[in-house]
Amino acid sequence: MIKIGVPSKGRLMEKTFDWFGARGITLRLAGAEREYAAAVDGVEGVELVLLSAGEIPRELAAGRIHLGVTGSDLVREKLADWSRQVTELAPLGFGHADLILAVPVAWIDVDTLDDLDAAAAAFRATHGFRLRIATKYHRLVRDFLTSHGVADYQLIDSQGATEGTVKNLTAEAIADITSSGETLRANHLKILSDALIHSSQAVLFLSHAADWSDADRATLAALGDKLNVTVPKT
Repeated sequence: MIKIGVPSKGRLMEKTFDWFGARGITLRLAGAEREYAAAVDGVEGVELVLLSAGEIPRELAAGRIHLGVTGSDLVREKLADWSRQVTELAPLGFGHADLILAVPVAWIDVDTLDDLDAAAAAFRATHGFRLRIATKYHRLVRDFLTSHGVADYQLIDSQGATEGTVKNLTAEAIADITSSGETLRANHLKILSDALIHSSQAVLFLSHAADWSDADRATLAALGDKLNVTVPKT
């Protein structure tokens, strides 16, 4: 039995159900609203597992689900060396958001990563500690800044209302997901011109660690045909 993990609520769940439904596979809730029970119609040998989007990368890496729908940003953030643990089967075309770096609008001389690097060095020399960047995407942000030679910063963990950390004086800059940029503008922040860290969207992933029996491989092939997705040999 192949297990597919999908987001358990909200627009990501609805859009995932729509995407599969448009390809002849019906994903549906099977119990009371809060039971998180679900069913799959249109293909045999598939079980639906409802999880939070943030749990799905972990479950894929552990092999407890065979397939999963979640944001490409979450997989890259939560799984070290992610491409060795999962395969991207198909981008689903929804859940779009950009992970970016933003600084106060008042920083009129800071528009690029080179500007940020210079500002960070000046900040440390003036204040005696490193410029703080609030984010929940530590791995992605650190790798991005390292690859662009930015130093003299520290990452401050922020699990919510990241845009408000600058106003609240707990950070000097932020790295966060944005779709419209409206919240950034409301908090007087601007995106650096060359600081797009990752363009995220919902993706159907395949787990390398899951137990793939011969029956599961046959089910995967049938599922791939239905979804018009090329599946690798497992």
